[in-house]
Amino acid sequence: MPTSIVILAAGQGKRMHSDLPKVLQPLGGRCLLEHVVDAAAGLPEARLHVVYGHGGERVRQSLDHLDVEWIEQAEQLGTGHAVAQALPAVSDDDVVLVLYGDVPLVRAETMAALTAAAADGALALLTTRLDEPAGYGRIVRGADSDIVRIVEDKDATAAERALDEVNTGLMAAPASLLRKWVDRLEADNAQREYYLTDVIAMAVAEGVAVTGIAAPPDEVLGVNDRFQLSVAEAALRERSAATLMAAGVTLRDPQRIDVRGELTCGRDVMIDVNCVFEGDVRLADGVHIGPNCIVRDTTVGAGTEILPNSLLDGADVGAHCRIGPFARLRPEARLADEVHVGNFVEVKKSDIGRGSKANHLTYIGDSSIGSGVNVGAGTITCNYDGVNKYRTVIGDNVFVGSDTQFVAPVTVGAGATIGAGSTITKDVPANELALSRSRQIVVPGWKRPEKKKS
Repeated sequence: MPTSIVILAAGQGKRMHSDLPKVLQPLGGRCLLEHVVDAAAGLPEARLHVVYGHGGERVRQSLDHLDVEWIEQAEQLGTGHAVAQALPAVSDDDVVLVLYGDVPLVRAETMAALTAAAADGALALLTTRLDEPAGYGRIVRGADSDIVRIVEDKDATAAERALDEVNTGLMAAPASLLRKWVDRLEADNAQREYYLTDVIAMAVAEGVAVTGIAAPPDEVLGVNDRFQLSVAEAALRERSAATLMAAGVTLRDPQRIDVRGELTCGRDVMIDVNCVFEGDVRLADGVHIGPNCIVRDTTVGAGTEILPNSLLDGADVGAHCRIGPFARLRPEARLADEVHVGNFVEVKKSDIGRGSKANHLTYIGDSSIGSGVNVGAGTITCNYDGVNKYRTVIGDNVFVGSDTQFVAPVTVGAGATIGAGSTITKDVPANELALSRSRQIVVPGWKRPEKKKS
């Protein structure tokens, strides 16, 4: 049966104390609303409608890439009123699934269970069980396990307060029934708002089964303030770690890894503590990541080792490489197999060929470096003249002595040797020695200046 998914995302989020609309607050590298949309988009025959209000244009502009229908709720008059704005775009033959843009961790499987129950003609309600349910509406079930009512905490008897199953507000229902119930909602409460949860009593009164679908508490965490955002972040981190370990990844400490995007791992991958993965990261078989590394939008080949405190951003790293410690690979750094990039080496917009090494204190930018090249400590490619950038090309099997500067554009032929301490401003032929040192002199009797006495 087709599903119309209505995501309520009109809240201002005053308790965030932020100029950013609540549904745009970041969680695990994406905003809250993106998490909900991504999970919902996995349902078959699903059409997504997002009801927006506060900061609406900013929400739409930030998430224009989402495949959803945007529906404005000009006045925020409650959850029932928000759903009413979306129902004109919904067919009576659909099941309607109501989600919240600030409840970001509901799984697609849970959403599917709700819609399946509603497809059988029931009003399906998502519930959870809490160790401390005080303040929440309690779920009261009948002899047949269907929900007969929801009692608010302030109205509950002692026996009802002892119940630990509570209402989350997420629900699914046949569109024809939901449309009828929403039309009958009244704002006869202190807030003068139309509450979607009032449809539950209408369903029970009409003899429509109200089916409860249970979810674990961490799946239905709502985010209303900074503390709740941190709780959701911790839950997402734990979920990501469990998924990785179930796939065979070794995590030195599952509580000290942050996945803020998509992390794909091969077999026998090991990740040490305090590592952050952002964007789209792919680690092939046998990759080892040392502690305190940040890896963003990067592919790493099989058997490569990333040593501690390294930053990889937009890089493509081959197999059996050795990176770090304290190395930085910037966007468009492309390393072939068996490359070594050592401590305090930075590579940007450069290709480094198979088996080449830059082990210490080096900057390689806008360069093409062949295979089997040794780049000595302190080497710099001077690629920027203050206005334009130029390229350095170094052929296969070149030996570069320490403390060399290549003033681009410059080309070094295969097999050439560059003497230490040289500044190379002209092309170097293949298999030749190039150096640019001044003759060493000794000045007899020279003394350092002394500080004048006051």
